[in-house]
Amino acid sequence: MPLETVESTSNIKAEAVQIGNPAHADFLPLSLPACDNATMATHHRTCNLCEANCGLVLEVSGRTIVSIKGDENDPLSRGYLCPKAYGLKDLYEDPDRLRVPLVKQDGSWREADWEEAIDFAAEGLHRVQEAHGVNAVASYVGNPSVHNLTALLAGPAFIRALGSRLRFSASSIDQFPKMLSAYLVYGAQLAIPVPDLERTEYLIVQGANPVVSNGSLMTAPGMKKRIRDIQSRGGKVVVIDPRRTETAKLADEHLFLRPGADAPLLLAMLQVLFAHGRVELGAAEGRVEGLEHVREMCAQFSPETVAEATGVSAADIERIALEFADAPKAAYYGRIGTCVQSYGTLASYLIDVINIVTGRVDVEGGLMFPNPAAPLSSKGHYKKWYSRVRDIPEFGGELPVATLAEEIETPGEGQIRGLFTMAGNPVLSVPNGARLDAALDSLDFMVSVDPSLNETTRHADVILPPRHSLENPSYSAVLLQLAVRDVAKYSPPVFEPSEGSMSEWEILGGMVEKLGELRAQGEETDRATGMACAYFSADPQTVIASLLASGPYEVTMDDLLANPSGVDLGSLKAGGLDRGRRHDEGAIKLGHPEIDGEVSRLRDELTRGRIGEVSFAAGGSDPDASFVLIGRRQLRSNNSWMHNCPSLMTGGDRCSLLMNPADAGRLGVTGGSRVSVSSAVGQVDIPVELTDDMMPGVVSMPHGFGHTRPGVRMSLAQDFPGASMNDVTDDGPTEGLMGNGILTGVPVRVVASESP
Repeated sequence: MPLETVESTSNIKAEAVQIGNPAHADFLPLSLPACDNATMATHHRTCNLCEANCGLVLEVSGRTIVSIKGDENDPLSRGYLCPKAYGLKDLYEDPDRLRVPLVKQDGSWREADWEEAIDFAAEGLHRVQEAHGVNAVASYVGNPSVHNLTALLAGPAFIRALGSRLRFSASSIDQFPKMLSAYLVYGAQLAIPVPDLERTEYLIVQGANPVVSNGSLMTAPGMKKRIRDIQSRGGKVVVIDPRRTETAKLADEHLFLRPGADAPLLLAMLQVLFAHGRVELGAAEGRVEGLEHVREMCAQFSPETVAEATGVSAADIERIALEFADAPKAAYYGRIGTCVQSYGTLASYLIDVINIVTGRVDVEGGLMFPNPAAPLSSKGHYKKWYSRVRDIPEFGGELPVATLAEEIETPGEGQIRGLFTMAGNPVLSVPNGARLDAALDSLDFMVSVDPSLNETTRHADVILPPRHSLENPSYSAVLLQLAVRDVAKYSPPVFEPSEGSMSEWEILGGMVEKLGELRAQGEETDRATGMACAYFSADPQTVIASLLASGPYEVTMDDLLANPSGVDLGSLKAGGLDRGRRHDEGAIKLGHPEIDGEVSRLRDELTRGRIGEVSFAAGGSDPDASFVLIGRRQLRSNNSWMHNCPSLMTGGDRCSLLMNPADAGRLGVTGGSRVSVSSAVGQVDIPVELTDDMMPGVVSMPHGFGHTRPGVRMSLAQDFPGASMNDVTDDGPTEGLMGNGILTGVPVRVVASESP
């Protein structure tokens, strides 16, 4: 599509950044005195600290960031920014950020030059693979790599060259169930429609908190204003969640839901839709296979049969289902709470089905498929191989990270003896992190590409720290595939690369070259390494230019450079069911034996009065001390590495256990007192924060804390260490279809702590 025919920026005004109001101090533009004898320069940049993709305007003096403001001309964020944007300055200036490689020698770290460190890293990985086979080296990639162009483009190429099929990532403690549902229903793992927030009139949010996340698998900065806009046009927002979240407090209605009970609730809503004749396929008419099968599948799950299990009354279940079906334009959105539970794929699938059978897919105001300028297609696959110890299937070429520790610990052919990590801290993010922490110590060799000496990288034999993202170009190639408006944004580096620094592209390209040299000394030819070397001979900007050339618009790199705030490609567009690599002829497939098996498992558990590992009453020998644990995300804390940012760690201790006051009264604890939270795998001490925002019987911890391990160099984080939620989550039970880690609905015991 020629640029001159692209729809212009919407007339929806950006939410103004509030200045001078102490109640909104979190959102003030960062402004500091300019450096003397330096020229001020203005740069446009997309914030890469979370999924939101907020457009920023940075004023810099020399190599100092003087101010950070929201870019009012950004077609997606329209001036919005959150406090994390100020963390860009903290991270850039962080004295603890590694700037030269570290090599471990006799148990101690020493600095090394890049050539030595890259050679040492490649030789160590090669040595493990030569001795024990190519699959003896595994890889783990954290979610910040998706937000960083050079890591995003370099990581997959390096891992393919490494050759091991033992691949792990943060995706399997996050969104994989949603991606598996897309794969089963639409035929591709990234065929994920997003709510058309600009036009919807009835939005249900389940197991998600987009006001804090600014969307997740839904790139939507400024969700407060987007919710207000729905309400101002006469619409309604309903939140279903075990906690009255920041999103729920803005919504028109909030319903408490027992953790992990999403699937029975959704089955009952489907039963209502069929029973009341509210099935209308709309744009999906003629494409849907298995509709009658779904009708039979949900027939036994009436609202009355699931009310006790879900904690939602039968009347409310029926009312909300019919309101959704009868709304002119409606969208149902579920996210991490629906994924990181025992029935993650089933719950994600059922939300997809509700949207399909009510005609909400591929229509304005419903769920629509973005049409990005630089498309990334990934059909994916499922069950091509299985994990060695527990026989859990791969998905999209990865195994669930909940199995990583056991794959390291268990002797025998295929045992993991070496590990490559990039931009991740799994010791604090995977279930039973303490077990993985111990397992990493037993590895023969470990390489980490990471700017921090953290709870995970402290186990490495070499750390290769990439330069800061502000010294690299920026294009959100993945997250714009999921944006609620089609835009394209590219940013050149804000600063020239620091002397002696390297990007992930250069680091991994160097390792591939060295691996190629080492492998060439043997008798086997190595096609994968050769292809990777050819790939790394280009550069990230060239790769993005190539993707733009393959896209649906006539947008070039020159266009993006001429429009630093981004190019607006318009509202989401119908026709998404005909785009992309999907099932043949755009079929929508609702019948799957895997789904049937999960429904049968759920039916059996409901008969026994439980869902997953938890009984309806969260019972035990002492009901007053037995709870169900859920996680929570905080606006200032997307990942553990943000806990070393001064601007994001101000205020009170945010690592607290949220608890309903009635529960606290039964336990004899007060706000601010400490409690012991224990599970089948571990125990932590944590202060209590009382709030009636919590459903009785449910407690909540934030993720990413627990900076108490020795050997870490994150001084501010260690001053406010908190407790790791994943020291009490269990890596034994996993999601039913693809082994995703269970981080919500975890049975725990809470008692007053004896610690001071």
